[in-house]
This record gives sequence, structure tokens and C-alpha cells, in this order.
Amino acid sequence: MNKIPRINATEEALTLLNELTALHGQLIIHQSGGCCDGSSPMCFSIDDFRIGYSDVGLGYIGSIAFWMSKDQFEYWKHTRLTLDVVVGRGSSFSLEIPTGKRFIIRSELFKPEELEHLEDLFYKTD
Repeated sequence: MNKIPRINATEEALTLLNELTALHGQLIIHQSGGCCDGSSPMCFSIDDFRIGYSDVGLGYIGSIAFWMSKDQFEYWKHTRLTLDVVVGRGSSFSLEIPTGKRFIIRSELFKPEELEHLEDLFYKTD
């Protein structure tokens, strides 16, 4: 059985990520787990955000790594996450904010038989 991704994206999210990549170069997505907008996924230029040792890599959306704080991951580890886009302005520093759209996460629980086939996590190594 192929490995099951922990993170994927809707077509709308992929389109917006492609637009943002064209404007800002290589990107990274991070979900911190803070309250309110702090728990929303945020998109940054790869040079404008530093991954810490308290973050875990869930996977890639195309070539864009999706990271989450370890504490937040404890709540989400049994769920398949989907990056999506809605109309509206968030109150963060995420690159999509000036477009009048914002990234959100949709989730669904993995089936018990899927849990043993999930893609491996990755961690900061330098």
C-alpha cells in the first residue's frame, strides 16, 4: 500500500499558492496552534520564517513544505488535513492576506486502517 499523505490541498489553494510563488519565490506554510488566527495556516517566503525544533513537518503541497508546532500536531495527528481557501481577510502576516483570501484547514479523521500507512513526519535537522 502507498503511503497516505497527512496534508493535501484543494485546487483553489494550489492556484493561490502558484500565484504567491510567482510573486514571492519559494514558500513555506506553518500552522502554529495559537488562538484565533494564530491557529490558521500561514504562508511565508522561505527566507522570512525560521522553523524551530518544536515544529514538525507533515508533508509537501507540491514543493511547499507544511510545518506545524508539535503541540498543535498532538491535536491533529489523527486527521487528514486539507489546505483550502476562503474569501475574507485574516489578521496575520500570511502572504495571501492582500489578495482578499485566506488559507484555512479542513480536516477529517483517518480510518483506523489508514493510521499505519501514513507518510513519515520530518523534523529540522540543522
